[in-house]
Amino acid sequence: MRKQKKLSLEQLAEMTDSSKSYIWELENKDDPKPSAEKIGKIAAVLNVTTEFLLTESTATPDEAVLDEAFFRKYKTMSEPDKKKLRKILEAWEDE
Repeated sequence: MRKQKKLSLEQLAEMTDSSKSYIWELENKDDPKPSAEKIGKIAAVLNVTTEFLLTESTATPDEAVLDEAFFRKYKTMSEPDKKKLRKILEAWEDE
């Protein structure tokens, strides 16, 4: 999101009273633990909700968000469930 807004790490850090390393960790660490205050400031600067930043979704998700969420869910499914879903899609294509 920061890059879409064409903000550097330094710019976003300055705008949110954070350090560049803190912003970098939020963007790159697998399981960042942001403070509520900092995530609120970042959301305000980026013009998004804190929920969007924390869950990568919006209050009214568009198709791209829904597709991304579905793909993430698919990746965590067991192999038997993935097979069932593939069969459903194949049957649907055959109609």
